[in-house]
Amino acid sequence: MRAYRLESRETPPVLRDLPVPSPARGEALVRIAACGLNFADLLMIEGKYQDIPPLPFTLGLELAGTIEALGPQTEARGLMPGTRVAVYAGQGGLAEWGTFPVDRCVPIPAAMTFAEAAAFQIAYGTSHVALDHRARLQPGERLLVLGAAGGVGLTAVEIGHRMGATVIAVARGPEKLAVARAAGADHLIDSDSLAPGGLRDAVKALGGADVVYDPVGGEQFTEALRATNPDGRILAMGFASGTVPPIPANHLLVKNISVIGVYWGGYLKFRPEVLTRSMATLFDWYADGGLKPHVSAILPLDRVAEGLELLRTRKATGKVVISPAE
Repeated sequence: MRAYRLESRETPPVLRDLPVPSPARGEALVRIAACGLNFADLLMIEGKYQDIPPLPFTLGLELAGTIEALGPQTEARGLMPGTRVAVYAGQGGLAEWGTFPVDRCVPIPAAMTFAEAAAFQIAYGTSHVALDHRARLQPGERLLVLGAAGGVGLTAVEIGHRMGATVIAVARGPEKLAVARAAGADHLIDSDSLAPGGLRDAVKALGGADVVYDPVGGEQFTEALRATNPDGRILAMGFASGTVPPIPANHLLVKNISVIGVYWGGYLKFRPEVLTRSMATLFDWYADGGLKPHVSAILPLDRVAEGLELLRTRKATGKVVISPAE
């Protein structure tokens, strides 16, 4: 089988031919149909991610496919060969086959495509845990979403709209803003057209933000903080700008603002039930037509580098998915 491997920090990842693995006890062998790319893949390659497997390893955090076999003496929990599943693996998704713990394998709705399933878990799971579990977003509150056309930002727009918030979407250019509008944004702000300090003024003109969803960091975090209403909550989701912003504690004190960190994968280690409940809710919302995953590109395995570059240059909207079968 082919697998996209990171073997050294000094050289880029490469496609390698490897034996098809055999599942051990507690594992399932999955024929991989699709793997969603994430900004975390770029951070892993650069050695900057908070959870990096030892070298060498196969990249790809989340995937979807079909179970082909179970390891010996494995409790199936209703899973069996032929079951279509989504898997949050942490590694191993950018390959044609992989073995994964059965407790990471989640059956997907019959109507969900493999590409949608591979694009679903991290992006939707992150946004739902952030907005529901961490920020306690309430109907009628103003939700400011930075990077609103990106992989996680677009799901925050969609989920915020579903939860009854007034959504202010910030993205670069009319094409990305149109995608955010289609996902449920009530107000649109083109970050490319703003002068320095303009984001703060534009948000304040709309009544300020009660909750800020920020996967960008940098100067946008600073401006969003200044546009956050008293008793507001800022969700620190990531730093796609490349800059981790300093946080002036005196501003938090004076306005009773909370800055809340969100690392979705961290819950797997200390409160996995949070993710289980969240994913059950999200699959229910998908099944009733309330969520529509946006996949902007599906590429074959030999074009992973091209897909990662779409993320690096922030040219993608929604998710980029790799299909090993293509």
